[in-house]
Amino acid sequence: MTVHFIGAGPGAADLITVRGRDLLARCQVCLYAGSIVPKDMLQWCRADARLIDTAPMSLDEIEAEYIRARDANEDVARLHSGDLSVWSAVAEQMRRLDRLGIAYTLTPGVPAFSAAAAALGRELTIPAVNQSVVLTRIGGRASPMPEGETLAAFGATGATLAIHLAIHSLARVVAELTPLYGADCPVAIVAHASWPEEIIIRGTLGTIERAFDPAIERTAIIFVGKGLGAQDFRESALYDPDYQRRFRGRDGL
Repeated sequence: MTVHFIGAGPGAADLITVRGRDLLARCQVCLYAGSIVPKDMLQWCRADARLIDTAPMSLDEIEAEYIRARDANEDVARLHSGDLSVWSAVAEQMRRLDRLGIAYTLTPGVPAFSAAAAALGRELTIPAVNQSVVLTRIGGRASPMPEGETLAAFGATGATLAIHLAIHSLARVVAELTPLYGADCPVAIVAHASWPEEIIIRGTLGTIERAFDPAIERTAIIFVGKGLGAQDFRESALYDPDYQRRFRGRDGL
């Protein structure tokens, strides 16, 4: 018996990986985060699968389902939104499975920031403008931010910031980043990326609060960075005809 942690992706049912889809089709049990994972995602589950919405459950109750599945020799698909590597609460589940001696695997998913960038039609790293993307959040009740991991510290680098779980702190984001990036720095908010109800708002640090749609309550990412509006930038050397690289085979250049 194995627990398969699966990144469901940002929301659209067809953005799950092939591996994740195939695991859902095999497992007798599916635990899914019903507050975030769309019901359409469950269409990939086998017809006789036992479906369990973990939204109202405690970690102890989730662990009890793992034990129940182990005792019944049933494989479990544990479906999480986005990708497992960030803000997934998978670490504490794996720790408990280790203690129980239950095997598990991890299958990555399309991260929300990637789907949001696609919705914007933007590459987040622009030659000679910015080459770093910082994934961060605002501290809240569920998890405070460690000392030193502040918007000001990350903003001082000039990197593009992809700020998660912070839509209710938009005024704070603007106040802390405007002195670092300037009021004219591009900002984009993407809510429910890849969902039918996807919302995109564009502006600058100086205008984004006025442009904000109060209908956005959660599952939104705030992007801040000069690269979001860059148009007149140099082209990458990757495709420059004079750039010799390992796979090009342009001898003599």
